[in-house]
Amino acid sequence: MLTLTINDKEYTIDVEPDKPLLWVLREELGLTGAKYGCGIGQCGACTVHVDDVSIRSCSIPVSRIGGKKVTTIEGLTDTNHPILTAWEEENVPQCGYCQTGQIMSAFALVKQNRHPSDDDIDNAMSGNICRCGTYYRIRKAIRKATN
Repeated sequence: MLTLTINDKEYTIDVEPDKPLLWVLREELGLTGAKYGCGIGQCGACTVHVDDVSIRSCSIPVSRIGGKKVTTIEGLTDTNHPILTAWEEENVPQCGYCQTGQIMSAFALVKQNRHPSDDDIDNAMSGNICRCGTYYRIRKAIRKATN
């Protein structure tokens, strides 16, 4: 049995300790915002925050999460946050599949750096792949949210 704190709510679950966090979130808890993309932590579709740091939930065993605070896209309670507002105003998503991971990475960046440069944005977001190629709009939305 593992006890996890996810989106400020405590869960006790009975899963194999090596099960990836992503599958615990999706299959055990019904939190489907984090998406499966590559399964090796390289595309960013599964990005969540663990103790306010962006991680790839597909490649971390749930046993390494105990005692830490996990936030998923469902746990972002400030729906008027400048990132979300700018994301909508700049029409960032096309297919939308990667967007939860993109948004989670953008939130982590802005929390650490309220006024990131283009290089800061590019570096922070470089691990998130968008097959639709909306990188310019992503950068523009982050700049808009932080100015």
